[in-house]
Amino acid sequence: MSNYHVESVDKPQALTKEALKSLRNHPVQGMSRRRLLRVSLGGGIALWLTEMAGGFLNLFWPNLEGGFGDARFKIGTLEDVKLKASTIPVASGFPAYVADARAFIVLVDPARQAFLPGEDAQGDGTALNVRALYQRCPHLGCKPNPCLKNYWLECPCHGSRYDRLGIKAAGAQYGPAPRSMDRFAMTVEADGTLYLNTSKITLGPLPVAVGQPGIIPPKSPTGCI
Repeated sequence: MSNYHVESVDKPQALTKEALKSLRNHPVQGMSRRRLLRVSLGGGIALWLTEMAGGFLNLFWPNLEGGFGDARFKIGTLEDVKLKASTIPVASGFPAYVADARAFIVLVDPARQAFLPGEDAQGDGTALNVRALYQRCPHLGCKPNPCLKNYWLECPCHGSRYDRLGIKAAGAQYGPAPRSMDRFAMTVEADGTLYLNTSKITLGPLPVAVGQPGIIPPKSPTGCI
């Protein structure tokens, strides 16, 4: 004896062709699984794009109110820099980090305790006795750190090393960066106040072999990394 039984066509339990077709065409109540997946995926992509756009604007968009990216970013006099970086030997030529400018400020010749008036569109800084180095390592963008032991800048990510003026040391043992640290254009007013043009960055020169003219030897054979 079979367990199956037949329902009358006029009863709602009977799944006739017409009833099945009606169920298929009937709109789904609430949100379907497919739509939920689409909405979740779309929301995730939109959030990622928003974060990427925010990071891009923060890095590259000029700040018109005196922030990074401005053509006239005030650093101050050498005494101002010394005061803000009171725990490090700025007067001896050690790089001072200015976070708002994303720059290292360093005396070219420590024997001359002043920023000299003038303008330097390429950022070399010799005539002004000051150089402003962009904080990004030219390899992959990490931030090099000045080392008190040897007075060099050392990248903690991949080991690229630069003298205190940002010149890359040539050789595989000194890391993979393809050039020296990049520089900002600068102006020093008559009163010794330093201004950076953080909207203008000049690429650093090619690496120099240690012991050759153009690179300052480290004060110690070992560094901080």
